Amino acid sequence: MLRVVVLGAGAGGGVPQWNCGCEGCRAARTNGHDLLRTQASVAFSGDGEHWFLINASPDLRQQLNATPQLHPKAGALRHTPIAGVILTNSEVDAVAGLLSMREGSPFTVYAHEKVLAILASNSIFNVLNDKTVRRQPIGLSEPFEPRLSDGAHSGLEVLPFAVPGKSAWYLEGKAHPGGESSDGDTLGLKVTDKATAKCFYFIAACAEVTDALKAEIDGAALVFFDGTVWRDDEMIRAGLGHKTGRSMGHIAMSGDDGAIARLADLNIDRKIFLHINNSNPALLPGSNERQQAEAAGWQIPADGTEIVL
Repeated sequence: MLRVVVLGAGAGGGVPQWNCGCEGCRAARTNGHDLLRTQASVAFSGDGEHWFLINASPDLRQQLNATPQLHPKAGALRHTPIAGVILTNSEVDAVAGLLSMREGSPFTVYAHEKVLAILASNSIFNVLNDKTVRRQPIGLSEPFEPRLSDGAHSGLEVLPFAVPGKSAWYLEGKAHPGGESSDGDTLGLKVTDKATAKCFYFIAACAEVTDALKAEIDGAALVFFDGTVWRDDEMIRAGLGHKTGRSMGHIAMSGDDGAIARLADLNIDRKIFLHINNSNPALLPGSNERQQAEAAGWQIPADGTEIVL
């Protein structure tokens, strides 16, 4: 049985962002828990006992404390059910949480060589002792079985695949430690329980829905998909930034080339947006944008949402 928990559904900075007074952030501060979102990450498990994370957000400590499934075992002085972390990119909101996992528990970091090169180039990540925290490269279109902390089989299979995206913003105009090829900067994941063949897809960053991507996820039981912005120029219009969603590596929800329209003809049982920016009006339950997204079959999840496949 495949279990998935949404640890965080927000984009970088979460909702509310610490220094933002936009409509979404004001509403989150005023209306409380229903609008609060930490930064995007999910946890998954095949047995309900051993868990793997997809991305480690800067909010990871808060997320783990809020998720009973990920608490240390009762009576144990030092324990974690987390056996590994799979990184889909090298953005701050995907890797900074690793620094909160430095207390000596064994686990494995799985990432493309380009992402591992970035970690290796920044000595702050050496707080993760390589005697207990392994760094294992993963290849595009090469399925692998993430292992439990003792090396035992997990019964799960993860297939990394390329999706249109870009390098981390902090590398703009700088030499990439992993080389100039764009391969590996942005990954999607297919996670399968080998015993039941149940699977889900995780695509938290995507600049374009290609025909190849549509073919990959058609027929899926569950897809988590990039929901950063509602419209491409949303942050510019709101006075919150100078970049479009696409220039940051994120497709808009709306529009003829947006995620809702491009994925409308696919047979997907459950479609969930995550990595939702504070500027995105679909975050607000009463908005026209939320109604349009839900009418098209999309869900805007709360942190802590659990799904069983």
